[in-house]
Amino acid sequence: MTDMNNANSGAGSSGAGAMRRAAIAIVIFLVLAALLFLFGPDDFYPWAKAIHVIAVISWMAGMLYLPRLLVYHADAEKGSVQSETFKVMERRLLRGIINPAMIITWAFGLWLAWKGFGFQGGWLHAKIAAVLGLSAVHGYLAGAVRKFAEDRNEKPAKHWRIVNEIPTLLMIVIVVLVIVKPF
Repeated sequence: MTDMNNANSGAGSSGAGAMRRAAIAIVIFLVLAALLFLFGPDDFYPWAKAIHVIAVISWMAGMLYLPRLLVYHADAEKGSVQSETFKVMERRLLRGIINPAMIITWAFGLWLAWKGFGFQGGWLHAKIAAVLGLSAVHGYLAGAVRKFAEDRNEKPAKHWRIVNEIPTLLMIVIVVLVIVKPF
């Protein structure tokens, strides 16, 4: 039993270290972006766009993976080693990748919408609405992670399989709106 406790405490400390490193990386990233903006405001737009796209890719990767974890977690027996492993994976994915990526996506996306388009254009309004929808799904998944962490999930794996498709559909809508600008 002591070996199991040591293994769990080691995993927890490495998780805390990974979260700390991720936080430091995000802070460094944001400081560099601020310096780019301060010392080259005329050249910042393409950098902001690149940062926005990187954040979107990170956010979407997490939004596509987290529901898949929930599918498998829903089938795991509560209290099992497998269930506890899923709890750690879900929490780290949400806090270390998905949440920061969403914040950066919104911050840079709103700046780009203002600077590049003055918040004008039907396609942009539709895109923002779709991103609000994606953010709502994000909130729903964050709540699900909390429920799973407390062993209170009542949804079957089939529910999470369906939820897994929603970010994909919203992503398709967003990409078409941005690239095609249909209206």
